Amino acid sequence: AEGRALLLQGNTAGAEAKFDAAAKAGKMKDVRILTLIAQAYAESDAKNVDKALTYVQAAETASKGKDNPALMVARGDLYLKRDNGGGEAMSSYDRAIAANPNDVEAYYKRGALNVRSRNGGEALTNLQKAIALDPNYAPAYKELAEVYFISGQYDKAASGFQDYISRAERSTNTDAEYAAFLFQGKKYPEALEQVNKVLAVEPNNFTMNRLKAYSLYETKDYAGAAAAMDQFMKVAPADKLLPQDYSYQSKILVQTGKPDEAMAVLQKAIDGTTDPAQKRDLLSDKVVVLTAQKNYKGAAQVQRQITSMPGSDLTDQFRLGLANSRAGMYTQADSVYNIISTAKPDYVPAYQYRAQANAGLDPDGTKGLAKPYYDKYIELASASPDKYKSGLVESYDYLALYNLNKGDKAMATSYVEKALAIDPSDERAQTIKKNISPAAPRRAPVKAPARK
Repeated sequence: AEGRALLLQGNTAGAEAKFDAAAKAGKMKDVRILTLIAQAYAESDAKNVDKALTYVQAAETASKGKDNPALMVARGDLYLKRDNGGGEAMSSYDRAIAANPNDVEAYYKRGALNVRSRNGGEALTNLQKAIALDPNYAPAYKELAEVYFISGQYDKAASGFQDYISRAERSTNTDAEYAAFLFQGKKYPEALEQVNKVLAVEPNNFTMNRLKAYSLYETKDYAGAAAAMDQFMKVAPADKLLPQDYSYQSKILVQTGKPDEAMAVLQKAIDGTTDPAQKRDLLSDKVVVLTAQKNYKGAAQVQRQITSMPGSDLTDQFRLGLANSRAGMYTQADSVYNIISTAKPDYVPAYQYRAQANAGLDPDGTKGLAKPYYDKYIELASASPDKYKSGLVESYDYLALYNLNKGDKAMATSYVEKALAIDPSDERAQTIKKNISPAAPRRAPVKAPARK
């Protein structure tokens, strides 16, 4: 017990002296003592487990080939501290269960390792077995909730976590865990309720102050989020701030009409971040702020930087296309959408936005630059018309106007009718319809009202 206490305090040398003395007193053959020593190392923050494993090996030798379940669980826990130790850990838990088929902790540990390796089916089996053996074994419910969370079953996950809380020793820590769990499951009002419970007892809990600001932002209480973020920044140690904190702070500042302050916050975070993934996320936030400032060319420039970074994907390219279009750089936008359509020919939105970029290059529509892309959009989107209603209306409107300006009123009428069949209140189609008249003289090309 004394050695375990010293180890938990970080006094490794003192703990090892106590453990060595206890092990030698039993001539390195007392399996109970050796198991307790192994468990102490497993429960500690010690990273180097080589010394601990010598006690495990001694206990295995003393057991003469008969596995001790508690020792095997400790062995598994120790191997989990090693890089790539998962295989030996799982083998250890298997041996514990083989030695005692009713070992609740071994089933739980095996299930927890399944969760860690994203093997949901096996995790479910092992955790449910642990619960069947001991319905009050709280840790199993927590891991079970994690299984449901990973698989996107958020209601089951929340219910499972409540089962864990009802069986665990209730504390602000469990309430804080539950709040974080609810937030991750996007149950923001419920998360906020739990956060406030914790803060009522621990007003300076910086993790909960963080989550309060985040949750208020997600519930669109931007004024409340701003006040909560100010409080969080007061209580959070500087070395505990995360890039995500600056991200939320900047988004809150944008929503409260302070984009310039948001930009300053983000730039400071970007300059201080070396992790490529975090830098990409912060640069994405910078694009949002620049867009809010109506600095569309600046936003496009930053988005172009993102697409050149490792890990960039077609989503980043798509955002670059949007940024280029907002900046009036339609030729560049067209090139980007061509890249996307070449890489993913069945990605329907790319054709709509490429059409819009070409419409920007041909504002009167007389050249019909957007026509082939609206045609292709209609071809693909017609397979799921309910999903692409607004895009189909936009496409029909364009083609109606294009054909009207060509003098093909029959074709123009056909497209107008298709647009109005989807949306009878479509003002663009109604305007075009008014300009279709058999007796009307030839006129200059008609422009439809801008899209809202």
